Formats: sequence, structure tokens, C-alpha cells
Amino acid sequence: MKKIGIVFKETAENRIKTALKGSNCFFIVKYSGVASPDLSGLRTSLKSSNASLFVVKNSVARRALESSGHKDTVKNIEGPCGLVFVQDEPVDASKVLYDFTKKHKELILQGGFLKDKVLEQKDIEELAKLPSKEVMRAKLVMTLNAPISGFVMVLNNTLKKFVICIDKIREKKASQEAKQ
Repeated sequence: MKKIGIVFKETAENRIKTALKGSNCFFIVKYSGVASPDLSGLRTSLKSSNASLFVVKNSVARRALESSGHKDTVKNIEGPCGLVFVQDEPVDASKVLYDFTKKHKELILQGGFLKDKVLEQKDIEELAKLPSKEVMRAKLVMTLNAPISGFVMVLNNTLKKFVICIDKIREKKASQEAKQ
């Protein structure tokens, strides 16, 4: 019969591996000095961006990351660390983390992994400063719409000038007929 500690570590390792398979991105945060209620608030904020914070022993996290092929990120696991697994957009979760670090200087963004790239702290901050997906889509639509709008304006102005020209010709003929 296995000891309860070993069973807990195996369960935590399996949970990390499952979370890694279900997410395209994860972040490593150092939470030393952050109060428990603040961490609960962070977890709630992360849920709204479809992400979750998982705190586990470093040895378990290292073992799970190494066995899942994320050996490059293991160096960032030092001290009390947590793993933030992102299911959807990494920009939203990185914004939540970045905003939280502004209010709570104790939380440190150690690094992470996005698709095939290992992220450093500065990469996560840059990711957080990107506009949201909806804003980027709106900018794309406006960019695609600009040439069409410009063309319509040119045609509209050409028609307007044509109508003005026809009106001036009509007025000129009317004034000539009135003189005769």
C-alpha cells in the first residue's frame, strides 16, 4: 500500500500532465508573500479568462514538466511557485496576471510556454500589452473596409460634381432663354 504523500504527488503530477495537454499555454508565477485571500481573488480573475492557477510542490512540477517535454521551463521553478494553465487566449490570462502584479508586487512572473516558445517575464508583459482579440478583429475589419470606403467616397464625389455641373448647365440655359 502506497503512502498518502506519494499518492498525492502522483495525483498532482497527473493533474499537471492533463492540464498541459488541454492548454496551449502556461505561465509560472512566484507567489511568495502573497496573502491567501489575494491568491483566491487571482484564481477568480483567472477563471473569467478561462485559466486556472495550480499550486504544487516544485519537485512534482519539475517532474511533470520534464516528462511532458517542457524541460526548458523547469529552470523557472524556484521557491513557492504556481502554474497558470490557459485553455483559450493567452493574452487575456497574461493581462490578468500583469494587472495583479501591478497591485501585488510580491507576485512575480517567472516565465512560461506558448505553443512552441519558452516565455520569459518580459515576453509575458508584452503579451499582456497586446490588444484583445475583439479589438484586433475590429482593426482588421476597418483596414479591409478602408479602400472600399475610399472608393465609394470618390464615386460619390464624382456623381455629386456631375450633378452640380448639370445643374449649372440648366441654370445657364434658363438664363439664356430668359434673355431671349
